[in-house]
Amino acid sequence: MGNCCATPSTPSRNDRKNKKKPNPFAGDYGVGNENGSGNKLWVLKDPTGRDISEQYDLGRELGRGEFGITYLCMDVSTGEKFACKSISKKKLRTSVDIDDVRREVEIMKHLRNHQNIVSLKDTFEDESAVHIVMELCEGGELFDRIVARGHYTERAAAAVMKTIVEVVQNCHEHGVMHRDLKPENFLFANKKENSPLKAIDFGLSVFFKPGERFNEIVGSPYYMAPEVLKRNYGPEVDVWSAGVVLYILLCGVPPFWAETEQGVAQAIIRSVIDFKRDPWPRVSDNAKDLVKKMLDPDPKRRLTAQEVLEHPWLQNAKKAPNVSLGETVRARLKQFSVMNKLKKRALGVIAEHLSVEEVAGIKEAFDTIDIGKKGKVNLEELRIGLLKLGQQIPDPDLQILMDSADVDGDGTLNYGEFVAVSVHLRRMANDEHLHKAFAYFDQNRSGYIEIEELRNALNDEVDSSSEEVVSAIMHDVDTDKDGRISYEEFAAMMKAGTDWRKASRQYSRERFNSLSLKLMRDGSLQLTNEGFVCFGSVAEERKVKCWREDADPSSISGLSTTGLQGWNDVGSLPKPIIV
Repeated sequence: MGNCCATPSTPSRNDRKNKKKPNPFAGDYGVGNENGSGNKLWVLKDPTGRDISEQYDLGRELGRGEFGITYLCMDVSTGEKFACKSISKKKLRTSVDIDDVRREVEIMKHLRNHQNIVSLKDTFEDESAVHIVMELCEGGELFDRIVARGHYTERAAAAVMKTIVEVVQNCHEHGVMHRDLKPENFLFANKKENSPLKAIDFGLSVFFKPGERFNEIVGSPYYMAPEVLKRNYGPEVDVWSAGVVLYILLCGVPPFWAETEQGVAQAIIRSVIDFKRDPWPRVSDNAKDLVKKMLDPDPKRRLTAQEVLEHPWLQNAKKAPNVSLGETVRARLKQFSVMNKLKKRALGVIAEHLSVEEVAGIKEAFDTIDIGKKGKVNLEELRIGLLKLGQQIPDPDLQILMDSADVDGDGTLNYGEFVAVSVHLRRMANDEHLHKAFAYFDQNRSGYIEIEELRNALNDEVDSSSEEVVSAIMHDVDTDKDGRISYEEFAAMMKAGTDWRKASRQYSRERFNSLSLKLMRDGSLQLTNEGFVCFGSVAEERKVKCWREDADPSSISGLSTTGLQGWNDVGSLPKPIIV
């Protein structure tokens, strides 16, 4: 349900639409918000109280997500500082959303008293919002701490991974599956060197019983296990996600990467791990062995959390190699740009082809922001100007925006750079614009951007000696791996986000449900050996309902309505969904 501590998260784009049950909190309170017995409807079972202001003073905003805003808050009796996540009931659009909030609180209560899990202090609920008061984490995100250190080693990665897996083990011992393990959900408690690392977000977590299977697609891109996409999974998915984090800790990029969500999903299903790219040749065999065993596509073979902790690499974490993994890893972890260099250059080309009307609106916005009329805007001017234009962007995201748009690296945005980023933010790059930009790069009119043309396109932005940047862009954008970029690949890059860290913050049940169905259509997700598809979420194998792919699920006796969740969204698809 969003970041609950001091580092703001990028707002998710969870749009959970088309749910059958209406939101009981959608209207103004006091009108039509009573149940059949005439009582008010409440989210929490046993909140600490109704009026949070009696016990806490809410301060400045720390961050915001799809459902709520996190504030700094202070206990009025002790002066102690906490974080308070206030969730507007009007944002809880479906019964699923309401259940998520209720379950998040119950799970945090259930997991109290673990040194690496953020502690719940109090809960309040009034007529308009739910308020969750919890431990304040002020030490920053996991990757930011790593980047700040000049010397990054396997030993440091092992120490971090040990903590993360201990959190997973504790969750599983208490019957909790996290379902959304990723670096953004781990913050340091304070800025001290020996600060404990804390898991902070349990908004997608669920209680589970041994043997129970789940079918709802939740989680974040890049960290999803293959069985989640197949809609048939258990707590093993948390070990997979931790394995993805370990891979990133050791090399700086995710193991399964593509420009589009479908490409990422297909890479996850294939589960081919690349140990050839730098710095893997310098990484110990023990570390690579653990990565492979945590990212085993078969959940039955995959290590449990306990087995991960018993692995030699973690057992000897303090003896792991203390040799720097090199600047490449730190540079990749630091890479927080909204777009790669080819996309930046393409946006500049598109900006040159905008109509007079399109440019006029952008020019007016730039003039508003350029307070000093210098033809350039710095970070503070950008912040103030965007506020005047009605756009409030958290400071960390504003810095990302500045860094990504500042092509010449002078710490300011000139008009041309502002136009390019405006095209990106306003999604003004239509197909006509994209074709013109592609033709600009395709100098020999072959219908492809070849490696030399890519080099020429990036000549002004990439140092001539930086062949690695050119190769990395070709590797990421050339999804069919034929050594050149087609128009379709170019358009996919332009229409999708290219920063995996930013993309990993975006979560939507509906988007990934649709993606799973698309993968079934193209054959990426396979049927069972007998040509059956299984449906249901019961513990005993013998009770799982199966049928041939041409069967009508409604004709199967004993199939529960729970098992049929989501079937109406499938419509007349030729294949039933796997859950």
